[in-house]
Amino acid sequence: MPGALVVEDVGKHFETEDGLLAALDGVSFEVARGEFLSVIGPSGCGKSTLFGIIGGLIAADRGCVLVDGAPVSGMHRDIGMVFQEESTFPWRTTLENVAFSLEIMGVPKAERLTRARRLLRLVGLEDFERRYPAELSGGMRQRTAIARTLAAEPKILLMDEPFASLDEQTRLLLGDKLLHIWREFNQTTLLVTHNITEAVQLSDRVLVMTFRPGRVRRIVPIDLPRPRNSEILGSAEFGRLVGEIWSELREEAIRGMGEGEGASRAR
Repeated sequence: MPGALVVEDVGKHFETEDGLLAALDGVSFEVARGEFLSVIGPSGCGKSTLFGIIGGLIAADRGCVLVDGAPVSGMHRDIGMVFQEESTFPWRTTLENVAFSLEIMGVPKAERLTRARRLLRLVGLEDFERRYPAELSGGMRQRTAIARTLAAEPKILLMDEPFASLDEQTRLLLGDKLLHIWREFNQTTLLVTHNITEAVQLSDRVLVMTFRPGRVRRIVPIDLPRPRNSEILGSAEFGRLVGEIWSELREEAIRGMGEGEGASRAR
């Protein structure tokens, strides 16, 4: 059986002042139903471009993305997306933000508020439903954005470094909350991140990308017991997996750093 999400031979180029830039080349992988897969790679490896292609925001030059065997062309109702950038609506309360997608779908007000409140309880924000985004911390705003995305009941949750702007302690604790949500929904989840600890903490597998053009260098299985939380960070096996992924990633990061220094000298 094919995976819930299949990425098949995806390639992407961009026109730049210096000529044609190859962002992705021949990227192929599958995500099984209910699996949590993280994609990690050095800066400039095309992670966010891949995110945009899977989510239907960017057209690939070649290859395809399949959801339940059907090709994705444009934004797909079965894919929910959470972005790194602030995406809550400042003029709406927390409850109104979460209920927004249900409002767009035409769900009656009483039902959408009931469903939105259930999601707020799930992400731990039930005491903040009347607060506006400006009154919330960055982590609380991202939990609001996740709850709003989940309200539409997507089959696949796609997240692009949702906790990148937060401090390390908050990231780890929100990782625990994200795992709780993932278990509750049995959600097929793909996380784009640059944080190895976060990837190992959350994932069933971690896909390591090469430096530009982005390709699949290796997919590392994370054989840590579930249910899982941040307490596992102190285990020897956790440290071994972080080290294994870093050994794969380090060579690509060095390549990227060398290319960046070369470009600076050329200018």
